[in-house]
Amino acid sequence: MGGVGTVLLPAQARASDQGPVRSNSSSFEMQRWEEHFPTLGKGAIVCDTVSRALHFWNADASIYHIFPTSVPRSDELTKRGYTEIVRKKVGPSWTPTASQMQRFPDWKPIGPGPQNPLGTHAMYLSWPAYIIHGTHDTRKIGRKSSDGCIGLYNEMVSVLFDLCPIGTQVRII
Repeated sequence: MGGVGTVLLPAQARASDQGPVRSNSSSFEMQRWEEHFPTLGKGAIVCDTVSRALHFWNADASIYHIFPTSVPRSDELTKRGYTEIVRKKVGPSWTPTASQMQRFPDWKPIGPGPQNPLGTHAMYLSWPAYIIHGTHDTRKIGRKSSDGCIGLYNEMVSVLFDLCPIGTQVRII
């Protein structure tokens, strides 16, 4: 698996060479990047919608982090497969999608700040309207609560944001 760096939440979870282990109260299953990507490239992210965890490896596998996430509310809203980070923004603005506007015609765009559902940082995927982002509403983490995005605590998305270059490969499972 290469070197294992600091793991964030759960703090003491580690993968062994024998495969995934569960050694934490959150039951995050450790992942191996080799099971998802042929190379690490600029880095790799696996978003596990079942365990509601995001796994990150840097380009040389010396850093591996696990972050708890919010995930889409339903299978219809969950896009699975391979994509990549194409743009990053500190202090993002939020605009409702076309389907959200159909359901909630009174929704308006929201600029950066505590009312913004994208939190403090956003990493845009090559799929339109799909984002890995922070949230000010910490009740959403660990739940099915989004319209398709992957949400993290603001403190954790800022760590991930600093580690991920544009071009980081992403797989949502």
